[in-house]
Amino acid sequence: MLKNYLTTALRNLRKQKFYSAINVLGLTIGMSCCLLILLYVRHELSYDQFHTKADRIYRVVTDIKTSTETINAAVCAGPVGPYLAKDFPEVLASVRMGNGSYLLQKGENKYQEDGVMQADSTLFEIFDYKLLQGDPQKALALPFSLVLTEDVAQKYFGNENPMGQSLRLNNEYDAMVTGIMENVPANSQFQFDMVLSLSTVTEKLAPYTDGAWGSFGYFTFVLLPEQHNYKAFEGKLQAFIDRHTEDLSKEVNMHYNLYLEPLPDVYLHSDRLAPEYGNINNIYIFSIIAIFILVLACVNFMNLAIARSVERSREVGIRKVIGASRKQLALQFLGESMVFSLISCLLAITLSEALLSVFNQISGKTITTSLISNPDVWIAFACMVPLVGLLAGTYPALVLSGFKPVLVLKGKFLGNRKGIALRKTLVVFQFAVSIALIIGTIVVYQQLDFLRSQPLGFNKEQVMILPFRGDPAVGKKSETIKRSLAQIPGVKSVSASATAPSFGNEGAYMLIENPSGEMQASNIDLYSVDYDFLDQYQIYMAAGRKFSLNFSTDSTEAIIVNEKTVASLGYASPDAIIGKKFSQWGREGKIIGVIKNFHYTSLQNEVKPLTIRIDLNSLSMFSVNIAAAQMPATIEQIKTTWQELVPQRPFDFMFLDEAFNKQYRAEERFGSLFLYFSGLAIFIACLGLLALTSYITVQRTKEIGVRKILGASVQTIVFLLSKDYLKLIAIAFIIAMPLAWYLMFRWLQDFAYQAQLSGWIFIFSGVFTMMIALITISWQSIKAAIANPVNSLRSE
Repeated sequence: MLKNYLTTALRNLRKQKFYSAINVLGLTIGMSCCLLILLYVRHELSYDQFHTKADRIYRVVTDIKTSTETINAAVCAGPVGPYLAKDFPEVLASVRMGNGSYLLQKGENKYQEDGVMQADSTLFEIFDYKLLQGDPQKALALPFSLVLTEDVAQKYFGNENPMGQSLRLNNEYDAMVTGIMENVPANSQFQFDMVLSLSTVTEKLAPYTDGAWGSFGYFTFVLLPEQHNYKAFEGKLQAFIDRHTEDLSKEVNMHYNLYLEPLPDVYLHSDRLAPEYGNINNIYIFSIIAIFILVLACVNFMNLAIARSVERSREVGIRKVIGASRKQLALQFLGESMVFSLISCLLAITLSEALLSVFNQISGKTITTSLISNPDVWIAFACMVPLVGLLAGTYPALVLSGFKPVLVLKGKFLGNRKGIALRKTLVVFQFAVSIALIIGTIVVYQQLDFLRSQPLGFNKEQVMILPFRGDPAVGKKSETIKRSLAQIPGVKSVSASATAPSFGNEGAYMLIENPSGEMQASNIDLYSVDYDFLDQYQIYMAAGRKFSLNFSTDSTEAIIVNEKTVASLGYASPDAIIGKKFSQWGREGKIIGVIKNFHYTSLQNEVKPLTIRIDLNSLSMFSVNIAAAQMPATIEQIKTTWQELVPQRPFDFMFLDEAFNKQYRAEERFGSLFLYFSGLAIFIACLGLLALTSYITVQRTKEIGVRKILGASVQTIVFLLSKDYLKLIAIAFIIAMPLAWYLMFRWLQDFAYQAQLSGWIFIFSGVFTMMIALITISWQSIKAAIANPVNSLRSE
């Protein structure tokens, strides 16, 4: 019986090569897209799940409350972790983790390593980062201990055994390699190349850290016992933090709250920043797209099967007359869909494997390195084959097996209205999905273009950033280096600062005089700069004056604030804040100027209050404005000058516009994936429309011949064959428009600055889809319209 079903299915597949190819191609593309998207979704959902204790690990986060704002920080004060482990028996262990950047040297080779994790010795007790060499309990116990990943160990030591060897740290200290670990998994929110013992900081470099309850800089995690109610433990944290910060809170007029976040929720569900974080809304969107694309392919199969029901009705009639039951016929047609599904599955595996590297590149993540060797993929396909076979074949099987043999064999079967209605409904569904995806794609790219084209309030073009990471040896001769760089032909200007737009900033606790004359406590972002910074970046004044060497107190008693600071404090105008008092990190004085707001972070966020002050001891980078002409030659001269003046540091640079645009990389990847999958969705829809139009055209061949003999023009016949489908696409547009508007409106809420959802986006999407569909339909319609009518009527 099964052999007979299979033989019949293969015979029908060979007999109708065109329609079979359309079905197989559609199902193959649908399965491939679905698999790749589901692998992406699975990868995003798997972040930090490789830690065996993940369900017992919690991130401790802080709310810092002032009289004017609440800062939802993802980090804690330095002492929080150790004191939690000390004060609460339910805390089995705690670990602090912080990102660092250090200059490392072995022999003549020097590298500025930005991927350095600073962590307590309990790191390997809590997290499952696998050590290949070294003792997990002792590897990070002593100051200046280094644990290297495999790749970095190879980079510095080649085939040598690194254990016990030293690397020079910041040209001052020797750090000993005490462990080698596996490379960090791609689905870890912490990505690093090496780990430096945090005792290096707390005992040697910044020994005040363990007592600084008001200094926030470390991600802190705690390990709780199994089956422990973390909410009950969280309830104890308020008394804990109040006890340790009582005097500090009174002194700085700030209040602190601690909360716990389960580790599995941090990557996708936390509204606080993490070293790497995802977007749960994107996961929902891509999951829906995966389902829709697979359903579109199944809809093609169903549409063609229902459309061809008249042709196969005689086959059903004959089989029923010779004794076949409806159940047997249904199984036969369902078996045919299973054969299609199996063939498409095998082709989809091949296609997905070929596209995997491209998909990894577009998504910016290594989802997997091979599909064929991944057992999860084969399990997915083992589930997908019967699922697709049933989804695509069940209804056609029931329709075809239900024909009445007497009517069929008398030639009275002409198809049923329900089948035609369903076919139209499925076409509407296909194109509604396609139009919605096209609208979504345009909105995503319009928003990205909007973000890139907005005036930022500063100059970011042809600005080279030369970081020296606060190296005191460089800082002491920063003016000499600036003058030497400024003398290079092609260099327009040079400044030095602790940071630059898109490179982050410090949050500084301060007291600032408000309109009532009170000293109001605030935590405001801080830029430490030199005298040339504002001119270098073309940041303009709204009131007051810039820093000037003519005023000796500008470097010790003056700050400049932005317009947002003025508004947040309640002043009526920028002029009103000039001359008001402040106290910030040991510096007291008056506000001398107000700058216009500029976007020093991505436009996903609103401009925040900012203070700027002269601090030549906190410089960390040079900003070099370069003329566009002869840029390669200018960069080469800058490199030569740098190597002469700063021989102890490698020449490392980046351009500010590139750094700023990196902030939108996640949205760019999202847009690229959206674009490709939208294109495939409409391709699948048009593929089905092509096959359906081709089949219907063949069925109406004699009608077309008669109409031509009676004088119908080619345009009339094309319109006749196209109008019904164009009506269906118009209905699809009406359905898709409000749905797409709602979904993209929700997506745009993640951005502080948003492009408008203009009507032209929806109109263009509908017209574009209509044109694509018309081209698809016309290919067969024109072919039928220009055919010789004699040939079509000869057999009558």
